[in-house]
Amino acid sequence: MATQTRTRVRRPARYKVLLHNDDYTPMEFVVSLLETIFGKGPAAATQIMLQIHRGGLGVAGVYVQEIAETKVTAVHQLAEKRGYPLRAGVEKE
Repeated sequence: MATQTRTRVRRPARYKVLLHNDDYTPMEFVVSLLETIFGKGPAAATQIMLQIHRGGLGVAGVYVQEIAETKVTAVHQLAEKRGYPLRAGVEKE
């Protein structure tokens, strides 16, 4: 009977996309971003928005690095287009 060696595939590192609270970006805009960019439902988007509002920071989602960075870019582009100073960042999980 032959023995097989199985190589273990390492999962790619995961990164949190963080949204930062500010005094100018409307709550409705943040909820809309969470629904469109991050695919959250209305209830989940509202919960995350409230966490950002109350705690100053919230996790919009967790992704592999390339996707996380793409989502941060999308957030910044939409916010800038609307004239809001909303900031987002990436942090290793």
